[in-house]
Amino acid sequence: MTDSFSKKEKEKKKAQKKKEKQARKEARQADDQKGGLDSMFAYVDENGVITDTPPDLTKKKVEILAENIEIGIPRKEDSEEEETSREGKVSFWNDEKGYGFIKNKTSQDSYFVHMNNCLEKVVEGDNVTFELESGPKGMAAIKVKKI
Repeated sequence: MTDSFSKKEKEKKKAQKKKEKQARKEARQADDQKGGLDSMFAYVDENGVITDTPPDLTKKKVEILAENIEIGIPRKEDSEEEETSREGKVSFWNDEKGYGFIKNKTSQDSYFVHMNNCLEKVVEGDNVTFELESGPKGMAAIKVKKI
């Protein structure tokens, strides 16, 4: 039985692909043996650039002391006390829905207030003291009390 020309060509191509695949496999194995684990490391130099060579320790500029490193948020000092209680006037109040707005006396900003955040019953026109808290749509007044 004789093989056709196209069948012989397909077998030749198949054999050629097999040889090429084997050659690529051997090349990969040779490269792995050369570099090893060291070729996989990346270093950051003194300028923050990623390189494949280890940094030169003689160029090290600043020595960092472990006690100077702060982990987390530093504590506030007592000298930086903020004004917690503010004064204002109720510029609008809706009894049906139980909310209103307070206008700050010093900055003339207007803040939302809900009846759940009032310590006493307030009405429109009352002078009040309050504190601020971040709400879903901005700053909101809490702990509202008549003056």
